[in-house]
Amino acid sequence: MNINSSLSHRSREPENSVLYVVGTPIGNLDDMSLRAIHILRNVTFIACEDTRQTKKLISKFGISNKLISFHQHNSVNKIPFIIDSLENQKSVALVSDAGMPSICDPGENLIQKVRERNIDVICIPGPCAALTALVSSGFPSSSFIFLGFLPKKKKERDEILLKISNFDKTAILYESPHRFKKLLTELKIICGGNRKIQVFRELTKKYEEQIGITIDAVISHFEDKNIMGEITIVINGTNKTKTSEINEYALKKDLNELVDAGLTLSAASSYLAKKNNIKKNLIYNLY
Repeated sequence: MNINSSLSHRSREPENSVLYVVGTPIGNLDDMSLRAIHILRNVTFIACEDTRQTKKLISKFGISNKLISFHQHNSVNKIPFIIDSLENQKSVALVSDAGMPSICDPGENLIQKVRERNIDVICIPGPCAALTALVSSGFPSSSFIFLGFLPKKKKERDEILLKISNFDKTAILYESPHRFKKLLTELKIICGGNRKIQVFRELTKKYEEQIGITIDAVISHFEDKNIMGEITIVINGTNKTKTSEINEYALKKDLNELVDAGLTLSAASSYLAKKNNIKKNLIYNLY
């Protein structure tokens, strides 16, 4: 590829030897763009997360095209095939089950490898749950942090949750229905029940739900409910002011409560150190 070539003048799409990263609806099929429909109809083939799901989508728009599966379990084997196709004058569309490919899915790895071979990548913009939730939340959106799904391992998870508690920027998370209540409990322990959040469930779908505006309020709303569907959480940044005046008794009490709640001593000490602007080892030694 000529590094001086312009991608903005595209004559007729799709072009050969181009990977098209195509955004698809996150729920409401009316959000499908005309350009996305045209690309999916005319590329050589479509690489998709779940062929069954994508077949339903393209059938809705009268599209009949070749589908190949591309997901986290076969991406290592499929990436060379897709790159070989692109280098042999084929055009390929990449889609996920919903939303923008490469956000929390293996499309990220494919795009990296394609770029390394100097093959053109063109994004066909579409819906994104994270940004849809962010702009609907009413929280500051000029600067934010997207964290996707939190790690499952406790130590890694605690470290990120502690960072969230001190973020002065809006944070966006994804969570599965069966782990959602656990996450709310963790957020309350770390951030406090009054921290402002907005929870979005089933975005753009018939039963879309938006709940806020504090962690305590969200916990109360979902307490007796069987939760289903995709969930996006938007957390407002903290406005806490740090102080250098430390009450050792209160600090030790906070440390014990965090450890009793399930945090490791190291994670709890790190959190309180950042919160109070003092060295971690001073807090660690209080236990």
